[in-house]
Order: sequence, then C-alpha cells, then structure tokens
Amino acid sequence: MRYYLSSYKIGNKADKLKKMIPKGTSIGLIPNALDYVKLEIRRERNQKTMKELTDIGISVKMLDLRRYFGKEKELKKKIYDLGGIWVRGGNTFVLRQAMRLSGLDKILKNMKREDFLYAGYSAGGCVLSPDLEYLQNVDDPTITPYRTKKVIWKGLGLIDYAFLPHYKSDHPESEEIDKELEYCKKNGIPFKTLRDGEVIII
Repeated sequence: MRYYLSSYKIGNKADKLKKMIPKGTSIGLIPNALDYVKLEIRRERNQKTMKELTDIGISVKMLDLRRYFGKEKELKKKIYDLGGIWVRGGNTFVLRQAMRLSGLDKILKNMKREDFLYAGYSAGGCVLSPDLEYLQNVDDPTITPYRTKKVIWKGLGLIDYAFLPHYKSDHPESEEIDKELEYCKKNGIPFKTLRDGEVIII
C-alpha cells in the first residue's frame, strides 16, 4: 500500500497524487471524520472536498463507512474495486470508531495490493499512528456519534510515529498542535510535523 498524507486538503503535490492512483480507477472519499457535525455543514464540506479532487482530474466516489457498519465483507469488496481512498480531516477519534465498526481498520491492515493508495489529510493521517493519546488537546475523544461509547485509543499503526498536521500554520488547531508536540517530546513519542501545504509520501 502507498501513502499520500497531507497536513491540510490536497497539499502541494497534487501532480504526484494523481500519478499514485492506478490508471483507470476511482478513489473512495471517506467522509466520516465529520460525522459529529450537523448534516448541512457535513454535506457542504464533503461536497467541497469532492470538488477539490475532481478539479484536479481525479475520479471520486463517496464511500460512507456508516453504510458498512457490520458489513466488513461487503466493504472489502468495495475497497478492492477502487484504486485507493481519500480520508478527509475532522475528529480522529470519530474516524477511528467508524473504521472499527465497518471493519476498514482490518481491511487496511491486511491489504494485499501494493498499488492501493491510502491518501488523506489531518485526521486521515493521524489515525494511522500507533497510539492516539497524543491528540487529546486537538480532538475531543469523548465524541461518539455512533452506537459505541468506548474511546478507541489505539491507532491503525500503519506508520510508526505521531502525525502532527497544521504545525506553525494559519489554522485554528495550530496552537493545540504545539501542545501535542510537547506531549510527544515529554513522553518519548516519535513524531513528524507538517505545515499546511506539506505532504508525506510513502
């Protein structure tokens, strides 16, 4: 599996993003990090995200994980029909819950396709970290819009460091990221910071 992890939105490597998607395929937009906000706001923001991707020539399909809660096999088939996924920002803990309830976490951990692209920004990158405790200042872990009320503190562990977006950026969460950075330093947690516009490609 390949990774395109942006601090905010598409970032400054859009040309590389397009080249990382297998030819002739679409990517699935996973909107669930926003499932805790009002429906009208959620729709508007997700439509903007969809447009940002289609405007640079990427074929995108909405892939709402709520439709697959308890349907891991069905989701796996859908995922393997795509060239990749774009996981938008929002609340990392909400996103993590949606991944657990749909089985996407297991699907990604067991992904057999080397050409499959995992792409996204902010929470979409943070959820890949080994542990999510470092995010408590930025994202509220007690928000649970689904049937589960248990906080999932473990990330997917698909990267071996804490992903810190919006670092020293013109973003509302930038000051909170400074606090998370200090938390990582005090607790010996490996981390990588990204300013808005910057991208990590693996």
